[in-house]
Amino acid sequence: MIRINPHYKKLQASYLFSDIAARISDFSEKNPDTEIIRLGIGDATRALPVACIAAMHEAVDEMGQDASFRGYGPEQGYAFLREKIAEHDFAARGAQISADEIFVSDGAKCDTGNFQEILATETRVAVPDPVYPVYVDTNVMAGRTGVFKDGRFENIVYMPCTRENDYLPDLPDADVDLIYLCFPNNPTGTAATKQTLSKWVDFARQNKALILYDAAYEAFIRDETLPRSIYEVPGAREVAVEFRSFSKTAGFTGTRCAYTVVPKECRAFDKNGDPEMLHPLWNRRHSTKFNGVAYPVQRAAEAVYSEQGQKQVKAIIDDYMKNADRICREMDALGYSYAGGKHSPYIWVDAQTDSWNFFNALLEKTGVVCTPGAGFGPCGSRYIRLSAFNSYDNVDRAMQRIRKALG
Repeated sequence: MIRINPHYKKLQASYLFSDIAARISDFSEKNPDTEIIRLGIGDATRALPVACIAAMHEAVDEMGQDASFRGYGPEQGYAFLREKIAEHDFAARGAQISADEIFVSDGAKCDTGNFQEILATETRVAVPDPVYPVYVDTNVMAGRTGVFKDGRFENIVYMPCTRENDYLPDLPDADVDLIYLCFPNNPTGTAATKQTLSKWVDFARQNKALILYDAAYEAFIRDETLPRSIYEVPGAREVAVEFRSFSKTAGFTGTRCAYTVVPKECRAFDKNGDPEMLHPLWNRRHSTKFNGVAYPVQRAAEAVYSEQGQKQVKAIIDDYMKNADRICREMDALGYSYAGGKHSPYIWVDAQTDSWNFFNALLEKTGVVCTPGAGFGPCGSRYIRLSAFNSYDNVDRAMQRIRKALG
């Protein structure tokens, strides 16, 4: 008799975005003349950089000729892209990462979820609250949690991120093995200093723990003194795996290209307490279950690092951050406390009421869509997330509507 994995039945139905869609649809039917402005979306809205499009076209033409056609590529990614990543994203900032420690993939979401497959089922997991749901749900699927109770899963250590601790998780006071960190953070938008990351690296080394570090939004950091990679911290190569994405950096949300860094010193331990290197284990998992990112897409990603590509990507990021500045100015004028917006496209606003109630009021009074913070965990229950992924004209009109309705 074939049986299902019983841990899937512990998963909570993800009603957040389906509920949002349903409420927007209902509102639109009742108010057909009201223009909806979406500031809840976490999807890029600007077109791919011209340099990337040109590189992709050239690569597609190569695929149309027998002499330059490419079939299966290396599962880990082509050397031309991995070498550019190592040079520009790490060596340029003093972080020693080699090309063969980089694994190109189709998304940071996939990799953060997949990486826990190579770790023991009894691994004790720590996550921030509010949290990107993938970190939790993939560990539920793997059988690492108990039942869902009072908004949280048993056997997971939740690290509250509140105004009192500047939305930065404190070191856990419980024994943990696997720690998920995301900076700049989704959804709070907070960034971490090198001192903050050093604290986590030291903790992981002392407690034989592993950090899964999600840096998908590093391109939005505007303070050059802030680290863009955890590998800018001494000792991190031993205890951290880093995930990066071209999605928000260069608009690859629909094109799919990302990468994971697994340093050769990075370790876990076997049942006898002896160290096991994670690089060969992840290489095996990656090679077994993944066939590689399409050649034209990898050529497009390579173009991000060209001189023109760097200028075009910066212009796109600057436009999104101009939107973020506009949102922050309006929140300041209205007297709302918030985090993010300085080094992130997300602004985490203290709505001072239930997040779903605020969502409904904002939609009904202004036609503006936000994301209720309750969808990210109990610590988000009175917050909303506003996104800078839109045009400046739309963001400006949304802020004018909000000022008129709530000011």
